[in-house]
Amino acid sequence: MGMEKPFSVAIDGPSGAGKSTIARASALRFGFIYVDTGAMYRTIGLAALRSGLGPHEQEGVRALLPGLRIDLRYGPSGEQRMFLGDEDVSALIRTQEVAMYASCVSSMPEVRAHLLEAQRSLARTHDVIMDGRDIATVVLPDADLKIFLTASAEKRAERRWEELRARGSEEEFGQVLREIVERDRQDEERAAAPLKIAEGAVVVDTSELSLKESVERVCALIEERLGGVRG
Repeated sequence: MGMEKPFSVAIDGPSGAGKSTIARASALRFGFIYVDTGAMYRTIGLAALRSGLGPHEQEGVRALLPGLRIDLRYGPSGEQRMFLGDEDVSALIRTQEVAMYASCVSSMPEVRAHLLEAQRSLARTHDVIMDGRDIATVVLPDADLKIFLTASAEKRAERRWEELRARGSEEEFGQVLREIVERDRQDEERAAAPLKIAEGAVVVDTSELSLKESVERVCALIEERLGGVRG
């Protein structure tokens, strides 16, 4: 990279839009670091759940924060692994229950502040593709490229339901759809860094796109912007 300024891509969007999968594939193609900020919130959510706290017990969550050690580590092919202390919790944080906890704890300004500097530090030192709910609006407002990745609630629920079924879950489609709609409401209405389209962001709707087409669309945007910045 020499003395070149690190290049940053901020991808926001609602739950189930395919942000993580698309961001991970795009980062791999360009040799960038992929930062899944949602996984960081899920890790705090898992810690709260394990502590016997309810998802809305904010005082309890605040008390947990100073003692939490949350690490992002990267495997040989660049995949992000989440650690809570010395335990790899990458698979454990992917349940629907932990997702709801993550949505609740991520509405807390103290939790966001706790993770913010770690997220910004990665972007200062590496070429990154970072995804979440407030990356372009709060975490990396000066990102070189801002993308808002979305899809209809029904399409997102369908994808999530198929993913859950592949893992052996018996969850009903209607329940998955209700959870997606509720998660959207929580993310859009929260006081701290609500989900919204950042100024200057490119909106990519993946409702009618295959995963491959979605990745190609995002990579084309990165290629174009990267060419403009680095010539």
